[in-house]
Amino acid sequence: MSVEQIKQEVAKLGQEQLSRFSAWFDHFRSDAWDKQISSDAESGKFDAVFAEIDEELKRGEIRPL
Repeated sequence: MSVEQIKQEVAKLGQEQLSRFSAWFDHFRSDAWDKQISSDAESGKFDAVFAEIDEELKRGEIRPL
């Protein structure tokens, strides 16, 4: 099924079905985001940023929330 076909089908949904679909899709996207962030963190993608933050904390340039 193409994205265009999905759009057409979603446009046909009634209000209650659209609300249920929206809630499901929000949850789906949230899970995908969580998995991506977790994967990026595990791969070391953020290591340089975390090291920079640690240094700024040590120098007193920033403080923890």
